Amino acid sequence: MKGDKSKAESKKADTRLAVNRKGAAASKAVGKPIKGKAAKDPNKPKRPASAFFVFMEEFRKQFNKENPNNKAVSAVGKAAGAKWKSMSDAEKAPYVAKAEKRKAEYEKNMKAYNKKQAEGPNAADDEESDKSMSEVNDADGGHEDGSDEEEDDE
Repeated sequence: MKGDKSKAESKKADTRLAVNRKGAAASKAVGKPIKGKAAKDPNKPKRPASAFFVFMEEFRKQFNKENPNNKAVSAVGKAAGAKWKSMSDAEKAPYVAKAEKRKAEYEKNMKAYNKKQAEGPNAADDEESDKSMSEVNDADGGHEDGSDEEEDDE
């Protein structure tokens, strides 16, 4: 009967392995883009940084001056996080104001971007063709000798 136990145990081990294989396959697929997903538009405005990341821009420069031999990015992040938590609202106010200003600019850019998207993909082509038409008109409107003077019909 010992053989029966080993078969049962091997079946349990196989099912555990099968579950692990499925989990491993699923985790590998997480990083890959889905075929049906649309590509990102490079012209779309990027989201603005939060107040903390505005603070981080300044803090990172200061921290690297004080600790030139530090190579760990995580150390900078941990130090910045600790300082941000210890700061009062009054100390955070300039960073919050900068973040709000960036957010307002982003919203303005997004409205313009969405308007262009609503007009259609050929809207950018129309602008370019208008520009080229004006360049063509400028070239034809000049005189043969190259001067732009108008002739008088007196």
